[in-house]
Amino acid sequence: MLRRLYDWTMSLAATRHAERALAGVSFIESSVFPIPPDVLLIPMVLAERAKWLRYAVLCTIASVAGALLGYLIGAFVFDLLGQPILAFYNAEDSFAKVQSWYDRWGGWGVLFAAVTPFPYKVLTIFSGFTGLNVVTFIIVSIIGRGLRFTIVAWLLYRYGEPIRAFIENNLGLLFTLFMVLLVGGFVAVRYVF
Repeated sequence: MLRRLYDWTMSLAATRHAERALAGVSFIESSVFPIPPDVLLIPMVLAERAKWLRYAVLCTIASVAGALLGYLIGAFVFDLLGQPILAFYNAEDSFAKVQSWYDRWGGWGVLFAAVTPFPYKVLTIFSGFTGLNVVTFIIVSIIGRGLRFTIVAWLLYRYGEPIRAFIENNLGLLFTLFMVLLVGGFVAVRYVF
C-alpha cells in the first residue's frame, strides 16, 4: 500500500495542479495542518529536477503566508481558534513554559521551528499570542523556511536519481523515520516545553 501511495504521489507531482497543491499544503501547514509540504516537494523535485528552486521558493512564500495566518490566529482569535489547535497537538499544558521560554528567545524559537521537524504551526500561533514583533517574525520565517525548503530541494536536485533510488529501495524505513521525526516534534511540544 505504501508503494502505491508513493507511486501515486510521484505521478501527482508531474500534473498541472501540483504547484497549486504544493502552495496550498505549504500555506495551511504553517498554521493548522499536521502534514508538512515535503510530502509533495520531494516527489515534485524528483519528477522535474530542473524546477527545484522554483518549488523551494513556492514552498517558502506559501509557508510564510500561512505562518502569518497562524500569527493572526494567535494575536486576534486565540480563544476561538488558537486554543483548539493547540489542544489538538496537546500543547495546552506546556503553554506557560513555552511562553516564558519564548519571551526570552523569541525569534530564535521561530527560526528553530522553521528549520526543523518541530511543529512550526505551534510557534506561529504562540508568536501572535505573545506579540512577537511581526517584522522579526516575518524575517526569521523567511530565513528559516527558505533554508529548509531550499536545502531539501537542492539535495534532491543535486543527487536526484541516487536519492530517488534510495527512497524507493528504503521506502518503509524512510516513512518510519519521517513519522518518528513528526511525532517527536509533537512530543517535544508536549513535554520539553
